[in-house]
Amino acid sequence: MNWKWIFLMAWRDSRKNRGRLFLFISSIILGIAALVAMNTFNTNLQKDIDLQAAGLIGADLHLETGKEPTKEALAFIDSMKAISVGYAQEERFVSMVRFPKADGSRLVQVRALTGPYPFYGEIETKPTDGFSMFGKQKGVFVENSLMLQFNAQVKDSVQLGNNGYPILGNILSQPGSTSFAGAMAPTIYVPLEQLENSGLRQQGSRIEHHFYFKLPPGYPIDQRLKAWEKRIELTQLRSSTIQTTKENTGRSFADLASFMELVGFVALLLGCIGVSSAVQIYVREKLLSVAVLRCIGATAKQAFFIFLIQFAGIGLLGGFIGAILGSLIQFLIPLVLQDVLPVAITTGISWFAIVEGMVLGVIIAVLFALLPLLAVRNISPLNSLRITDKEESLFKDPLKWWIYLLIIGFITLFARLQMDNWIQTIVFVFGVGITFLLLYGVAKLFTGLVRRFFPKGWNYLWRQGLSNLYRPNNQTSILIVSIGLGTALITTMFLVQDLLINRVKLSSEQNQANMLLFDIQPSQKDSLESLAQQAGYPIMESVPIVTMQLEKINGRGLEETVADTSADASTRAFRGEIRATYRDSLTIAEKLTDGEWVPEVGPSDTAAVSLDKSYAENLKAKVGDILIFNVQGLDVPAKVSSIREVDWNRFQSNFRVVFAKGTIDKAPQFYVMMTKVPTETESSKFQQQVVNGFPNVSVIDMNTVLQILQQILDKIGFVIQFMGGFSILTGIIVLISSVRISKYQRIRENVLLRTLGASKHQIYMITISEYLFLGLLSALTGIILAILASFLLAYFVFEVTFVVPIATIILILLAIVIATVVIGMLNSLSVLNRSPLEALRRD
Repeated sequence: MNWKWIFLMAWRDSRKNRGRLFLFISSIILGIAALVAMNTFNTNLQKDIDLQAAGLIGADLHLETGKEPTKEALAFIDSMKAISVGYAQEERFVSMVRFPKADGSRLVQVRALTGPYPFYGEIETKPTDGFSMFGKQKGVFVENSLMLQFNAQVKDSVQLGNNGYPILGNILSQPGSTSFAGAMAPTIYVPLEQLENSGLRQQGSRIEHHFYFKLPPGYPIDQRLKAWEKRIELTQLRSSTIQTTKENTGRSFADLASFMELVGFVALLLGCIGVSSAVQIYVREKLLSVAVLRCIGATAKQAFFIFLIQFAGIGLLGGFIGAILGSLIQFLIPLVLQDVLPVAITTGISWFAIVEGMVLGVIIAVLFALLPLLAVRNISPLNSLRITDKEESLFKDPLKWWIYLLIIGFITLFARLQMDNWIQTIVFVFGVGITFLLLYGVAKLFTGLVRRFFPKGWNYLWRQGLSNLYRPNNQTSILIVSIGLGTALITTMFLVQDLLINRVKLSSEQNQANMLLFDIQPSQKDSLESLAQQAGYPIMESVPIVTMQLEKINGRGLEETVADTSADASTRAFRGEIRATYRDSLTIAEKLTDGEWVPEVGPSDTAAVSLDKSYAENLKAKVGDILIFNVQGLDVPAKVSSIREVDWNRFQSNFRVVFAKGTIDKAPQFYVMMTKVPTETESSKFQQQVVNGFPNVSVIDMNTVLQILQQILDKIGFVIQFMGGFSILTGIIVLISSVRISKYQRIRENVLLRTLGASKHQIYMITISEYLFLGLLSALTGIILAILASFLLAYFVFEVTFVVPIATIILILLAIVIATVVIGMLNSLSVLNRSPLEALRRD
């Protein structure tokens, strides 16, 4: 075979069609750009996590516990201090802070530190060297968002508990922190020694204890921790090192990057479908040229390779452009994800990703052009006189089966590169296939219904616009699929966001509490209830809480569980404190699933407890089992009398462990109170009264929670919109390509209509109505699938009633329809503005 002649013919034939060829391949440019951008971002992210992992943890070893350290834990901490070259300690808890100057208060996370933490990285403050004064003089450092909220300045004062502190500086950044982390409870740093007499460490206060160690250079801490595994389990401490921080952070954000790569891959698949459809139309127009080549002696194989080389070349160019575009887009990704990234991302060009994009462009162009190019093999010299559009069926041309298998194999292998295992890959490929089939099925259903129930009574202009959807080579179904997928992604995001917001808003409805007060001491309970009642706010709940720890399950404790490697129960069951209550009845959020509810026991009876169903499953406990709890140093045996299913979605006090009355009633306890405050102004005023009169009591206002949730969902929504935008833009490019491809068909139609007497205005209206119907069908396809997906999420994941937000749906529908009409019309102007005579002369 004369390859020189084939390449020369491919070059010559492409001279008049390079614009069209590039337009065909342009639909994959965005998909390649997305993949190159994500691959480059992922490479840079992993590198930056490795470089900044020490700064994320701030120490060589970090130990933590959610309760007062046990004697075993303290002994282990002392042993680590003995071999360390640096040590710091922290107590972390939530509390209310008051800004007297602004007369405002807010729930914050207090980080009480002692020691030179962080040992790696830095807490960036304003003034720049401000944190060097931490602990050397009285004062606190306040997170910048909190300073802005209350218009606070350095040297202003804040009140934490019973104590007042001057502000020494504002925190601009801190190790491992993101804006998401500080959204609900911004951070305040206070020296641990200055918490004395603050009243913040009361009975029942939930305090996390953290211990940081700087070890000698080269100390093999990871190997030692592995050797000390059982000892650490007995201490009930959680440990992390620089290496585990690298692995955990890298794994979390690798999953994010892989997810975004898969979204780009879906956009690429949309473009591939567009390529295949466009090539099919292009090849049909070239059948006469192929027949002429056959007349002058060219073989079918030579004709086939002439066009295959054209598409491979244009695929290489498209891959190169996509790779360059992706390299530019990756500079924007850190800006999009800055709220969720705990490290500073450096950007740079990845030549491997660029080469990968170019190779990908060639493979896709060739692979998805093969199916329509098969028709070239069957063109004989006789076809120069007689052209037929008849295609060989799949069964008569087995080569098509092999090409389909190649395409499926390519998709599967490429997806496997982005995923951890073959099971995930197969599920993803199967899911993508089902999604495309659903989209294509809905598209075919809509177009079929329109054709079946064609509105013959409509105005001619509208009927002609609607019938244009069935014009030969119009790619209507492909357009509906591509634009519909982008619409489905973005609509689902909006609907899920509404779901989450409405789920929280239920707490603000009538007869639902909207304010939670906790850490109330028994001596404060009556006074606080009186304060609320005097203001006219109902006491909807006032619940006692007793802190305790699980010691044994059916005689098996922590030591036995650690020693017995075959034990089913996890040592995690014995970690942390349990916050339990006692009462004689179920709440409306609970229902028994097993056993019998015991309201009260006598002084000499064994305590009876009811367990939350999920908690019981984690413990592998059942009705009749004996649990031993350590309640403030006293072992209390309790028999599991019942298992409850708890609706944790309700804004009320729910508990994993509920005791029958008569056992822990006199144990040291604190209270949680819930009330309903009608307005935001009254809520702010009441919070000030609580902070002034009861400094240790913390308040959660559901209005604030809603605002913060809205901010967080907006940020997440922006990321989803960014990803969904690739599918929308791919659909737009396919739309532009479709308009250009059907240019000659449109010219012939317009010449015929103008010859029959149609005015330019009428032709404009026909074209507008065509794109109006196309946009409407595309938007409806995506919206219907989004509503279905949101309903399934609401029912199976969020367990809430799904209500379609009509206003949101209408806005999305209008936006997609208007965008489709505008883009379609802009790309049709050159055809619409031609006179019949000019069109006949030029075309």
